Order: sequence, then structure tokens, then C-alpha cells
Amino acid sequence: MKFTWFNLMPWPYLPEDFREKHRSVWVDIDSSLFDPAKAHEVYNTYLDLLEYASTLGFDGIGVNEHHQNAYGLMPSPNLIAASLARRTKDVGLVVLGNSIALYNPPVRVAEEFAMLDCISGGRLVAGFPVGTSMDTNFCYGQIPALTREKYAEAHDLIIKAWTEKKPFAFDGRYTKLRHVNIWPRPVQQPHPPVHIPGGGSVETYDFCIDNTYSYSYLSFSGYIRAKALMDGYWKRVAERGAGDDSPYRAGFAQTICVAETDAEARKLYEKHILYFYNRCLHVFAGFADAPGYRTIKTIQSGALSQYAPPRGYANVTWEELTEGGHVIAGSPETVRQRMEDLIKTLRVGNIFCLMHVGDMPKEKCMHSTRLFAERVMPKLRGLYPEWEDDSRFWCHPIAQVAPGSLPKEAMAAE
Repeated sequence: MKFTWFNLMPWPYLPEDFREKHRSVWVDIDSSLFDPAKAHEVYNTYLDLLEYASTLGFDGIGVNEHHQNAYGLMPSPNLIAASLARRTKDVGLVVLGNSIALYNPPVRVAEEFAMLDCISGGRLVAGFPVGTSMDTNFCYGQIPALTREKYAEAHDLIIKAWTEKKPFAFDGRYTKLRHVNIWPRPVQQPHPPVHIPGGGSVETYDFCIDNTYSYSYLSFSGYIRAKALMDGYWKRVAERGAGDDSPYRAGFAQTICVAETDAEARKLYEKHILYFYNRCLHVFAGFADAPGYRTIKTIQSGALSQYAPPRGYANVTWEELTEGGHVIAGSPETVRQRMEDLIKTLRVGNIFCLMHVGDMPKEKCMHSTRLFAERVMPKLRGLYPEWEDDSRFWCHPIAQVAPGSLPKEAMAAE
């Protein structure tokens, strides 16, 4: 099993009446709600938490890209990853990822990811999301019906830039370059491992299978509802004759809260969970799926946006979230049992652990993270012993990594 401590970096200062007075947390959110002075503290707290997780045995620490929102304050995950590359030693840097259809030219992603791989000594795990409709279509103005075609072309350019040793010309529909010759080049050859975040697009299954990429389902609807979608993915793997059904072909993002007891978990974390679901996921339905963003196959499959489900999350309760598998919370043993059920039900080898939630303070997050790392994660490591040598979907650092600026020893203690 591979466990990545993932931080969305939400804005923790949304007012209690946010849902009533503001139509969306994304795209057109009132900028007066943002305080740059508070953001200084927020960003540094989130970096502290990522560095702290790197000292506890997690395989990776994860970041991602979003725009014009209070759900996740990372318009450039590469900036965050560059900081972490210098402050961590032996943990994977999972950038999940760069929305490659937004870059002009996309070779910029090839260059910056190569830089991260060199700075970290081969610790990059690269992610190529299509991007949410909010980010891609409404914030960055991409034509919905052309987004996936542009994405596919960008992907081909990036991979060729990483793997072609001599300068070449690229004559695409959206990008035309006379000279492609990236410096630096990535440490990992032929290129860093690639994970593709997905939210239910059927075509993404084939894309991952064809390229031997890991399909990562990112959902806030919980692992119980995710079973139908992941069953569809594994069915497609078998139909396409991929050659194996390694669990590392798939990953899942799960919100996790650990305390000494189930009762304590609710006492410590309930208000922060509800803050996230009620405010940070308050997305105007008109932004969640621009016409043309989802393909006909995906619509026919019944896959819906996780950001604006039909019922929404306005009045969701702790019981509904924990019993439905949206959130796995409780004592170490309760969390272990639920996590084992998740891993086996979905057949996933990569878990993206959402340990920080909403407006959760630093100390509570560190407490939950430490309990998971020490009393849950070790018991889940050996669930797929027959695949423990499958290294196709993870980074391969060089033997001697430059020391950089490692976290202070005090970071390892609460």
C-alpha cells in the first residue's frame, strides 16, 4: 500500500452564513472574504503540516491545482512542491496535479515537473488532471467541448518532451512549436510515474490503461458509493487485456479523522467536517458541469459531479457522512476496519489521505495524523503482498539525495 498525506489547503475563515449569502465557493466568490495577512499564516501552517506528515512514514505528501476558490488555495501546486522538495528528504512529492489543458504552451509543465524531479532527486509523482469545469471552463475560459482534445494534445507534447533526447518540432492543433528541447530533464527515466485524477469520466479509464498510468478517483461522496464506478474501471481493465490487475493501477481519496475513541473523534472533528461539507463544497450547480464538459459516454454512465450532487451538502450530518463512508472517523481500530473495507472493496493500492479538513486547527490535525501513522497505517501495509514489488506507479529516487533544508526536529513532536 502507498499512503499519501494530501492537503487541499481550504480557506478556514468562511463566515457561518456563507452558504446563505454567497452562491458559490468557486469562480465568483467575493474576494473581500480573503485576507492576505491571514493567508500568510494559513499557507505556512499548511506547509508545516505537510512537512510534519513527511516525518511519520507516509509514502507521499500531496498537493493539487485549483483556481478562484476558497476550497483549495493552490493555483500553483508546483510552488508548494518546490518548497517541500527542499524541506523533506525521502518522501514522494505527489503533485496531483497540473491541469495541463490550461498551460500555453504545455511544455511549461514538462519543464517545471522536470525541475521538481531534479530538485527532489527523483521523488516526483506527476498528475495530469483534466481539471474541474469550474477551473478549466469558467476560471480559465477553455471551451468545454474542446477541453479533452486540448488535454490529449498537451499530454502527448509533455511526454515527448520528457522522452525525446533531441530537439523536435511540434505541430499540434492548439500548440505549434518550432523548437522543443527542455532543460532540465527529469531524473526518472523514461519519465516520472503518472497518476490521473478522475471524477467519473469513462474515457479516462482507457487513457490510463493505454499509458500504464494509475487511475485515481477523487471523491467526497465516500467509498461505498464509489464501488460502482471502480467496478466499472476494473471491468474495463479486464476487457482491454491490460495484462494484470495490480491494485496500484488505482487510487482513492478518503477523508480520515482518528482519535482515541469513536466518541472523541466526533467531539474533536465534527464541526470541522461540517464546515468543509457545508461551506467548502458549496458550489453553484451552474459552474459544476459546463455544457460539453462531460462526454456523452460519461453522462450515459450516470457519473455526476462530486462538487454539486443533486441533493447537495447543505444539511448533511455527522451520522450521514460517517455511516455513508464519506468520512472515515473514530478510534484507530474503527478507522482500520473501515479503511481495510475501503481498500478491498475498491481494490486500490494508493490512498490519498485527507487528514486536514475545513477549518481544522493545526494541533488537531497533527493528533489525527500521528494516530493514523502509528496505529492504523502499519496494519494496512500488507494487504496486497503479491503486488508489493510492483514499482511501475511510484517514484524512484536516486541513491544519494542532496540534504537540502530538512524539517526541524521539533516538527516531529506535538
